[in-house]
Amino acid sequence: MNISVSPGACAAPVLKERGQREVFCGLTGIIWLHRRMQDAFFLVVGSRTCAHLLQSAAGVMIFAEPRFATAIIGERDLAGRADLDDELDRVVGRLLARRPEIKLLFLVGSCPSEVIKLDLGRAAARLSRVNEAGVRVLAYSGSGIETTFTEGEDACLAALVPEMPDTAPGAPASLLVVGALPDTVEAQFRSLLSQAGIDRIDFLPQRRLAELASVGPRTRILLAQPFLAATAKALEERGARRIPAPFPIGIEGTTLWLEAACRAFGIDPAIVSKLAEAPKARAAAALERARSALAGRSVFFFPDSQLEIPLARFLAREMSMRLVEVGTPYLHRQHLAEELAMLPPVQISEGQDVDLQLDRCHAARPDLVVCGLGLANPLEAAGIATKWSIELLFSPIHGYEQAADLANLFVRPLARRAMLEV
Repeated sequence: MNISVSPGACAAPVLKERGQREVFCGLTGIIWLHRRMQDAFFLVVGSRTCAHLLQSAAGVMIFAEPRFATAIIGERDLAGRADLDDELDRVVGRLLARRPEIKLLFLVGSCPSEVIKLDLGRAAARLSRVNEAGVRVLAYSGSGIETTFTEGEDACLAALVPEMPDTAPGAPASLLVVGALPDTVEAQFRSLLSQAGIDRIDFLPQRRLAELASVGPRTRILLAQPFLAATAKALEERGARRIPAPFPIGIEGTTLWLEAACRAFGIDPAIVSKLAEAPKARAAAALERARSALAGRSVFFFPDSQLEIPLARFLAREMSMRLVEVGTPYLHRQHLAEELAMLPPVQISEGQDVDLQLDRCHAARPDLVVCGLGLANPLEAAGIATKWSIELLFSPIHGYEQAADLANLFVRPLARRAMLEV
């Protein structure tokens, strides 16, 4: 697939901002990770606020017994009148006795546990040694202190990398797709790549601990999400090599992503393009309907999810939208090089100073703003349509079959605004 590349966004100076921030914390990632990892359990060590956030975001009551919970740090813990290690051991013991299906337990740090310097890594190592059920216990931070909410998934997957076995000497090359994807999307990608001729394909995170892939110098990693810098670095330190590619969002991004995988394995990219003709045609027809509602409209991205650059590329190139500003919490130029090369000239901002960004947004009066929940209501009150960025993590948006669903996520707030104005 040939693409036109503009030096504009790649070469333009990035506006770096450091100020007041409006973001969710990394605990939010548990919502999609616990659905993916079928024998894992996420135990947040935090406050009642953490528990309320998880329950609200998941839309599930605790009596439904989801695969996450919160060990609440109480006043006795904060006052130092309780031994936190003993308390945690007691909570974990009760949990594992009640839920024997758990094979992998994550102790997830929060803002409160980090403030009181609770060493969950040491606790996880101790609990792995002493529990009788053979449950593997790992720890990572989901704190919102100086992080954004998608970094929770990155921290979780990075914690899994040391647990991955080494590839056997002489093992054939393998492809590891990195980033949580819905089962339907994974099945679509696996089908296309295997039909193209890639024999061994693994996904991280895995469904079950026993399915955790091996890693080594013959492993090629293909990132499915743009916010996995720590995970990619940990895999590369194990010898794996990253395949440079745009992200599989929209028809163009998905095609280039699949073709990059084929090239890395010495397979003619035309093979996978031929295999993808039918889903591409379906996606193109579905996108045509959405394009009529989006073409020519302006969009402003606040920094929130780290998906902003690929989404902006999709909206500009496939939906003919006009980009006003594309903000992102962190700009990993190496991982996003292919995406940046495809963006039209636009102001990119890294980091956040919410007051300054709100001033620029109000001055531009875009048709649509993609932002966090904390900014959406004030902007709606000012007459600007908004799309919650977190919804783009909860919805299947990758691949051909989901391209129209992705486009319609941006169509709906514009349609709602138009109805309100009647």
